[in-house]
Amino acid sequence: MSLFFRERRGPFAEPEIPRPSSTASTFASVNLSRTEASLQKVAVWAAVNLIASLTATLPVDVYEGEGPARKKLPLPKVLVDPAGDGYGRVDWTYQYMLSVLLRGNTYGKIADRDRMAHPTQIVLYHPDEVQGWRDQQSGLPQWRVCGETVDDDDMWHQRAYSVPGRLLGLSPVAFHAQTIGLGIAALRFGVQWFEDGAHPSGLLTNDNALDAKQAKTAKDRFMAALRGSREPVVLGQGWKYQQIQVAPDESQFLETQKYTSAECARIYGPGMPEILGYDTGGSMTYANVEQRSLDLLTYTLDPWLVRTEGMWTSLLPDAQYVKVNRAALSRTDLLTRYRAHALALQNKFKVANEVRDLEELPPVPWGTEPLDLTGAAGGGTEE
Repeated sequence: MSLFFRERRGPFAEPEIPRPSSTASTFASVNLSRTEASLQKVAVWAAVNLIASLTATLPVDVYEGEGPARKKLPLPKVLVDPAGDGYGRVDWTYQYMLSVLLRGNTYGKIADRDRMAHPTQIVLYHPDEVQGWRDQQSGLPQWRVCGETVDDDDMWHQRAYSVPGRLLGLSPVAFHAQTIGLGIAALRFGVQWFEDGAHPSGLLTNDNALDAKQAKTAKDRFMAALRGSREPVVLGQGWKYQQIQVAPDESQFLETQKYTSAECARIYGPGMPEILGYDTGGSMTYANVEQRSLDLLTYTLDPWLVRTEGMWTSLLPDAQYVKVNRAALSRTDLLTRYRAHALALQNKFKVANEVRDLEELPPVPWGTEPLDLTGAAGGGTEE
C-alpha cells in the first residue's frame, strides 16, 4: 500500500485515537495491564472503594408514574439478586462500580430474561477478559470473552468516559498509568531499601592499609561488641566510625508518594484528596467537614448515582424507574436530624410514618396523614 492511499474503511469504522496502552509496562517496571494492579496504590484503592461502596450500599426504590399518581413498587428480582448467586445487589453493584471506575466499562452475560425479554439475571465478566469493537461494515458491536465470540444479544455492556465514535469507554487507569505507576514504584523502592539492605548502616575506617583478613577481623570484633549490649565501643588508634544516615523523605520518596497520592485521588473527582486526608495545601477543619461531605455528594458521587439509576431503569419495563435514596447518605448528628424531621413535618412534605421509618421505628395508626403542628398533633398517641 502506497503512502498516498490508506486502507479503505467501512462507514462505521472506529477512529484511531492516541491513548496509552493498558497492556504495557508503565513506569519503573510497574505493569498495570491487570485491573487489580492499580489498587496497589492506596489512593486509588481508597477513592474507588469509597465511591463503589457508597453507590452499592445506598437503598434503591422502584416507582411508576409521576406526581400524585406516583406509586412505589416492590423491588424486582434483578434488583434483589442481579447475578442470581445469592450475594445480592450490594455485592453485584460493588463489582459493577469497580469495573467501570478502573476500566471505564462493565461487561456481563444476560443469563436470564422475563417473558417481556427484560434481563432478570446478569453475570459480570472480569473487564480484562473482554474485547469489544464495532464491525466496520455493519456498525454492530462485536464481542469476545476469553478469546471466544459472544453474541451481542447475550452481552450486557455499560460504559463511562465515553468518546464519540468508539464502542468502549476510556480507562482512567490506562490514561493515568504514569502517575499511578510512579506512586507504586516509589513505594516499592522504599520497601526494597529497608528489606534488601541496599545500603550499609555505617563505615568503619582506618588510616592504615588493611588486607581482607584484617578488615574482616576488625568488622567481626566491632559487631561482636555491639550485639547483646548497649555499652560504648572503644576504638584503637587510627580507627574511625561514621554512621550513614538517610532522611526518610529521601529513602522512601515520601514527597513523591504524597504528590502521586493526591493526584491519584483527584482522578476520581474534585475534593477527593481532601476527603481522603491527603495534603493539598489546604486544611480540613471541623467547620468545613460538612461542606466537604456535601461536595463529595454533589461533585463526585452524584454523577455515578445518576448513571446507576439509569442502568437499573434500563432493565425495567418502560413505565418504571429507579431512584437512589440519597438522604441515607446524610447521617447527621441526632439534634440536626430531628430538626430536619421537624421542618419536614411542619411543612407537610413528610408524614410521621415516613420519619419513623427513617429512624427505624414502627409505624403508628395516625402517622399516614400530615400533622397540624399549629394545633392538635394529628389526634392520637403512639401505640
